[in-house]
Amino acid sequence: MADIGEEKQFSRRDFLKTTGVFTGGILGGSLLGGVFMNQSQMLTEEEPEVSDDTTSEDEAQTENMAARTFFSRSEDFATLAAATERIYPEDDNGPGAIQLGVPYFIDRQMYGFWGQNSQDYSYGPFDPTSDTHGFQAKLNRGEVFLAGLRRLQELSMEEHDQAFADLDGGAQDELLRSFESGDVEIRGVRPETFFSLLRNATIEGVYSDPAYGGNKDMQGWKMIEYPGPRMGWAEDIESEEFMSLDPEGLRSYQGGGI
Repeated sequence: MADIGEEKQFSRRDFLKTTGVFTGGILGGSLLGGVFMNQSQMLTEEEPEVSDDTTSEDEAQTENMAARTFFSRSEDFATLAAATERIYPEDDNGPGAIQLGVPYFIDRQMYGFWGQNSQDYSYGPFDPTSDTHGFQAKLNRGEVFLAGLRRLQELSMEEHDQAFADLDGGAQDELLRSFESGDVEIRGVRPETFFSLLRNATIEGVYSDPAYGGNKDMQGWKMIEYPGPRMGWAEDIESEEFMSLDPEGLRSYQGGGI
């Protein structure tokens, strides 16, 4: 895995130039439709929440932002939050994944039809090495996330005797690289599949419309000077001067601030 911190320094301003993220790429995918969640049975085992006085500062930040709908275990959610922060850490350019609400964005997607593969063909035969047939796993995406996060936590305890969320950044990166490279085993899914889903969902949470739970206060858009979706440019298209516009999201056109 390339150095995650260095990767972000390149990608923030060059991200739109090198991908189709805002023109039918990431944001045009089916993942974001998960905000319109169905109410089918949750995939996680219900477990009583246990008070933990050692909750990390990062987790405390996210706990104040929204209520979880999919990750019923605080340990799983803390691992998720820490992993997304390593993929998209805070730096001089702006906030990281946690402050942008990415863990809650992913939580909402896992609870919706995208996380449950409700609209996907989910019968075998499976070819997890295929590069042309999309997502290939017996587990749905929500189950892949749970299996991957719990394996990440398990390896952290085995190798460092600490929870993943409590490790320093270097140790966290080392563990994440082992998943990206396929050097670990996860029951029921390839580690590369889990890492790819984690990384893609993190980026999607940073740059998606705030209506979907991430990109808090449009800070992801502000960092790359993206004005957000607009209904039209008729009044501005003939301007000979460069225009810098404050970003507007879907809520501007679909119910205002409601």
